[in-house]
Amino acid sequence: MSMEKIWIVEDDDNIREIVAYALKSSGFDVKDFSDGKIFANELKKQLPDLVLLDIMLPETDGLTLLTNIREDIRTKTIPVIMVTAKGTEYDKIKGLDLGADDYISKPFSIMEVVARVKALLRRSQTSREKSDEITLGNLVFSESKHKVIANGKEANLTYKEFELLNLLLKNQGIVLDRDKILTMIWGYDYDGENRTVDMHIKTLRQKLGDCGKYIKTIRNVGYKIEE
Repeated sequence: MSMEKIWIVEDDDNIREIVAYALKSSGFDVKDFSDGKIFANELKKQLPDLVLLDIMLPETDGLTLLTNIREDIRTKTIPVIMVTAKGTEYDKIKGLDLGADDYISKPFSIMEVVARVKALLRRSQTSREKSDEITLGNLVFSESKHKVIANGKEANLTYKEFELLNLLLKNQGIVLDRDKILTMIWGYDYDGENRTVDMHIKTLRQKLGDCGKYIKTIRNVGYKIEE
């Protein structure tokens, strides 16, 4: 079983190193960042299981980073614990309003940080398992388990096929045009052709068997999924 990935965004070197050491000692895979921009760039390449995010950062502050995390479909469900030296009620409420899952004020006990991280990971895992299962007719989709059951059999999908089905299911009944699908699944800088979407839809339908009929082609526009 792979270690859960914790990312720390903190500009105070001493605090960052101590927290990173404590979390590594507790069995986590830890990455730490002193700068919000480097953190944001790394998020484009891979995703952590939880973020410890300081509010007071040089250049891009923690609340702005939190807003960006919650507005991006790829990152919006990542658990975030806000960390700050500010003791004001305003910052705490602002962070929670913007979607922080928990909040720790400096100075803090290192063991408290580790305990909060473990507790939030447990809560988010339980929550994901309960909430992310989508059923459409004879199709059952689970993002957290990375599993698709079509007519009682598990469908063996590629990563892109899985992401494509996920996008369609989260927008049931809504027509998604090819350009939007390309942007959401392949990224803004994808320079391939539109046929990529059509080819992936074709293989996805084949792998879903009878459930493939739920994916409707909207002529000259794109695709939608519905029973």
